[in-house]
Amino acid sequence: MLARMLHAGLLALIAISVLVTSFISGVFGMAGGMILMGVLVAMMPVSAAMVLHGTAQLTSNGWRAVLWRGHIHFDIVGRFLLGLLLAGVVFYFIGFIPDRALVLIALGLTPFLALAIPRRHVPQVTDRGGAQLCGVLNTSMQFVAGVSGPLLDVFFIRTEMDRRAVVATKAACQACAHLAKLVYFGQALSGEHPVPAGVMTLTVVAAMAGTSLSKFILERLSDQQFRRWTQTLVMVIGAVYLGQGTYLLITQ
Repeated sequence: MLARMLHAGLLALIAISVLVTSFISGVFGMAGGMILMGVLVAMMPVSAAMVLHGTAQLTSNGWRAVLWRGHIHFDIVGRFLLGLLLAGVVFYFIGFIPDRALVLIALGLTPFLALAIPRRHVPQVTDRGGAQLCGVLNTSMQFVAGVSGPLLDVFFIRTEMDRRAVVATKAACQACAHLAKLVYFGQALSGEHPVPAGVMTLTVVAAMAGTSLSKFILERLSDQQFRRWTQTLVMVIGAVYLGQGTYLLITQ
C-alpha cells in the first residue's frame, strides 16, 4: 500500500524535504526535524512517518556529530544515554503509538513548553543529573512528537559551551534518541506499511548532503546570531503545527 503511494513526485518531495531540513538542522542544531516531521506525517501513517523521520534525523545528526566530533562532550552523551534507556524501557511496556493530531499538537507545543519552563530552574547538561534528566524527557518527547529539539535546547542554553560544542553534543544526543525512536516504531511497523528500502536509501543520501552543506554556514554565524535565529524559527514552526493539530483534532 505505502509502496504504491510513493510515486516519483512524492519521492522527489521527500528527498527535497530531507535535504532542506537537514541543512536547517545542521545550521541551527534543531528546527529541521520539526519541519520534516510535519511534512512526513501529512503524507503517510504515523508509524511509517516516525521510521522515515528517524532514518533521516539519525543520519543527519549522526553525520553532523562526525563532522564536529572534535567538539563533542562525550561525558554528557554518556549520561544522556542513561536517561534514554530508562524512558525506552517505560515506553516499551506501555506500547504507546500517537495519532496524527496528537503528533502535530505535541510538535506545536514543544517550543512553547520549552519557553515556559523557567530556565534558571532547569539543570544544564553540565550539571549533576542534568544530562540524565535531559535523556528521559527528550526520549519521551521523541516517542510522542517525533522531535525534541526545543526541549533539548533548554538543557544547553545556560552552559558555557560555544555554538560548535552545542551543535556537536546535541547532534550526538539526538542521534541516539532518533535511533531509539527508529527501533521503537520500526518494531510497531513490522509487517504493516513497511517503508521501501529505496526510500530509506534516498533519505540517508539527502540527509548527509544537507548536513554537509550546512557546515559552511554555521562557521560564518556568530554565537549571538545562532541563538537568536534558532529561537525565532522554532516558535514560528511551533505556532503553525499547533494550529494544524488543533484543527485536525476538532474536525476528525
